[in-house]
Amino acid sequence: MRLILLGPPGAGKGTQAKRLVERHGIVQLSTGDMLRAAVAAGTPVGLKAKDIMASGGLVPDEVVIGIISERIDQPDAANGFILDGFPRTVPQAEALTRLLKEKGLKLDAAVELRVNEGVLLQRVETRIAEMTARGESVRADDNAEALAKRLAAYRAQTAPLVDYYAEKRLLATVDGMKSVEEVSADIAAMLEAMTATAAAPRSRAKTKARTAKAKAPAARPRVKVAKAKAAKASKTARGKTTKAKAARTKATKTKTTKVRSAAAKRAKAKPAKSRKVSLAKTVKKSAKSLRSSTKKKVAKARKPAAGTARGKAVKKAKATKRAPARKVTKKRAGAARRLTRRR
Repeated sequence: MRLILLGPPGAGKGTQAKRLVERHGIVQLSTGDMLRAAVAAGTPVGLKAKDIMASGGLVPDEVVIGIISERIDQPDAANGFILDGFPRTVPQAEALTRLLKEKGLKLDAAVELRVNEGVLLQRVETRIAEMTARGESVRADDNAEALAKRLAAYRAQTAPLVDYYAEKRLLATVDGMKSVEEVSADIAAMLEAMTATAAAPRSRAKTKARTAKAKAPAARPRVKVAKAKAAKASKTARGKTTKAKAARTKATKTKTTKVRSAAAKRAKAKPAKSRKVSLAKTVKKSAKSLRSSTKKKVAKARKPAAGTARGKAVKKAKATKRAPARKVTKKRAGAARRLTRRR
């Protein structure tokens, strides 16, 4: 358990811290004690704090945080701790939150001892009077005037921590004006309630996890059924696709067969037509050739032979027909030339 005690000087934080240490087996961490221990041990942070303290300056927050970090890493702080005198300001509280987060830790509660400052001043005055009456020495800072200054400093610096931890739901406020026993009992009850509240979400989460685990076997068959249905639907879809593809293939084949058959028929019909045309041409050509041959034969038959008397007569007649024409032509030509010369 990791706690912070908040309250003004004289509220009884030291007394309640000792009781919490005994009850929960945790350590009390006082910033003053930790600074002195770090200086005595000669740690790097302690040496740095020593130089600052020797010069009369205030130890900066980062040095105090470094000392706290070293201290809570020690084995005796593994079970928890109570911070006494730190944090004193909101920036210190924010730095402490970051430190614990880096270490994977968190505060369990910030316990506020709420008291009446007027009553505290009366208590101090009464205590000083009793100590003086007994002949005991009184510290120089243990008086009403010094307490009033410390209370004013608390209100200005530390009191805002109440709101800071209240926003984080870590604040546990106890009436510090009661007796020591009553205050201890109230603190114990508050811490128990806060621990139960913090554990409730974890308990609910564990219960949900167990319930989910218990329901998991029953859910598996549903998953299997769903998978089987999905596989069946997929198979049916594939079957429909295959059938459609086969139908398209069959239709394509049928169409191709019809086209080929029609082409074959046309191919068969075309040669027959060609043969008819070719035969007609052949017949026509043969008839023409026959007519030509017949004409030649008839002409040859009618033509007299060259050696026969009739043939010679025909030839002579032809020559005679041509000769007069040539002679007349020559005579005319000669006459024309002579006429031209005379002129």
